[in-house]
Amino acid sequence: MTAKIKPPKGSPYSRILGVGGYRPTRVVPNEEILRHIDSSDEWIRSRSGITSRHWAGPEETVAEMTLTAAGKALASAGIAADQIGAVIISTVSHFKQTPSIATEIAHRLGAGKAAAFDISAACAGFGYGLTIAKGLISEGSAEHVLVVGVERLSDLTDLTDRTTAFLFGDGAGAVIVGPAEEPGIGPSVWGSEGDKADVISQTIPWEDFRVGDVRELPVDDGGELRFPAIRQEGQTVFRWAVFEMAKVAQQALDAAGIAPGELDVFIPHQANMRIIDSLVKTLGLPEQVAVARDVETTGNTSAASIPLAMERMLATGEAKSGDTALVIGFGAGLVYAATVVTLP
Repeated sequence: MTAKIKPPKGSPYSRILGVGGYRPTRVVPNEEILRHIDSSDEWIRSRSGITSRHWAGPEETVAEMTLTAAGKALASAGIAADQIGAVIISTVSHFKQTPSIATEIAHRLGAGKAAAFDISAACAGFGYGLTIAKGLISEGSAEHVLVVGVERLSDLTDLTDRTTAFLFGDGAGAVIVGPAEEPGIGPSVWGSEGDKADVISQTIPWEDFRVGDVRELPVDDGGELRFPAIRQEGQTVFRWAVFEMAKVAQQALDAAGIAPGELDVFIPHQANMRIIDSLVKTLGLPEQVAVARDVETTGNTSAASIPLAMERMLATGEAKSGDTALVIGFGAGLVYAATVVTLP
């Protein structure tokens, strides 16, 4: 006789219960970026909408930024750390391959023996984390899940690269996902286009830094060892984000059964103001929909950008608890993830 597996006992629905963020204390205006590249403040603003960004100091590590953001999210949700059943951290700038930074965070938060793991999904990482958290809650593997997007992209920025030097910032954004009596996180529309993997990439692979490797280490003209940086084909990324991600965003609305006019808030990945404005226009969002434009003073913080923007909108009153929001992330891979959520 074939044994039958018991059905899952988790909650059929889930929602974001709390949000928290951390922005490093150091604010870096465009004028500081211009010390290294031949450009102008007007050019940077017109191309990206960015006026300043936050860069982490030596003590503002990936772990410390994460702990602060997670603590705020726990307080916002009104739950204790030992109620967390899983910790999911999305980052591309934690430079220790193993163990995961998530295991350190779970321990230092006091989350007991929570499952803990990192994911690498670049700017779509927060959406990937939400999707995984929803599944864990549905199957009963965890009642509450901590999802964090955290980056120190200043460590991966080539200050002499005119096309990227002004784009990136640092920070951490965290949410607590828990059970709900009605849907608070819609169906996810996520995926990848690996044929475009080279459009956004790391300049030098980590293996080039192996001690004792017979190959020459990557050096510049002065003989100094070069550290990996992020490079991208700006125009290709812009076209893909504007045209293809508008389709993905619409698919997420359709999957949730939400019309553009029923939205309260739109929180896209904070990559570029021009991309954000183009998505708003293509989707035909009405004027009353509040749109996150955190990129202006935060820059592109990859996986952290959506939860950071969400926290700021709630704090400033641009959005309120219970609002219906469309969130979409997209970036290196190329990867993407979109869903409709109820704000905490």
